[in-house]
Amino acid sequence: MDTNRLLRLKQVALKVGLSRSQIYKLIAKGLFPEQTKIGPKISVWPEHTIDQWISHQVNHGNGGSV
Repeated sequence: MDTNRLLRLKQVALKVGLSRSQIYKLIAKGLFPEQTKIGPKISVWPEHTIDQWISHQVNHGNGGSV
């Protein structure tokens, strides 16, 4: 698996099972990794940060935050 892969929002949403709006609400609350802008209209997430977030949710629960 390539841990340096960059994911777009659609890929992130599919991977974590959340809607776009839920992802942005969690980002605003500081409960989800922030995206990185790589162009004027292009935002991405490093796949390893999403994998870490998923792992944390599985290991520690989400505390009702999702």
